[in-house]
Amino acid sequence: MTREGLLAGTGAGILRSLFLTLRLRLEDRSGILEEMFREPAILCFWHNRILGITLAFDRVYPKRRHGVTVLTSPSKDGEILARLVAAFGMGSVRGSSSRRGSQALLELVRLVKSGRDIAITPDGPRGPRYALGPGAVHLAQSTGAPILPVHAKFSRCVRMKTWDGFVVPMPFSTVSVTIDRSFAVPEGLPEQEFEAHRKKLEEILRHGAD
Repeated sequence: MTREGLLAGTGAGILRSLFLTLRLRLEDRSGILEEMFREPAILCFWHNRILGITLAFDRVYPKRRHGVTVLTSPSKDGEILARLVAAFGMGSVRGSSSRRGSQALLELVRLVKSGRDIAITPDGPRGPRYALGPGAVHLAQSTGAPILPVHAKFSRCVRMKTWDGFVVPMPFSTVSVTIDRSFAVPEGLPEQEFEAHRKKLEEILRHGAD
C-alpha cells in the first residue's frame, strides 16, 4: 500500500469513530433533500469546513440521487483527500486553477450532465482563506446547475495551524450544517456581471463562516 493510501485509510477510520460521537443539526433551505429536487447541483463550501460537510453527507445524503464527486488538487495532499472521500462513497476529479484546470472543468461538466452532484471548496487547495475562485461559477454557467452554498459551524472544535484554519470538531460536540438557497448563474454573462455573481457568492459563504 502506498503512503497516501495508508494515510487515507487511517484517516477514514479515525473520522468514522469521531463521527459516531457527533450530533448533527441540519437546515435544508435548498430543498435538495426533498423528493422533488431532481437536478444535479454544485455544493460549494469553504475548505476548512470539509469535515462538517462530510459528516452531513454520510448521515443524510439521499440514496435516490446520483452521488457526489469532489474536486481535489492534483498534489499528494489531493491524492490523500481523494482516497479519503472515496472511503465515504464519494468520487473525485483531480485539478486546480494551476494544474489540470481546463481538463478538470470539462470532466466536471460531463459529470453534471450525467446527473452527478459536484462538491467544490472554492478557496482550496492553497487559499487565500475565504477567497472564492471562479471555478464553481464557471461550472454553474457551463451546465446550468444551481450552486448550493453550504455552511458548517461547530459547538466545540480545534482549529489547525494551517493556511485555512482547518476545523476539527471535538468528540461529543454538535455540528450545525446549513444548505443555503440555490444560487443561479445565467449563461453568457459579460465579465463585469460574472464578477458580480462571483462576489455575491463569496459574500454568502463568508456570511455563513464564523
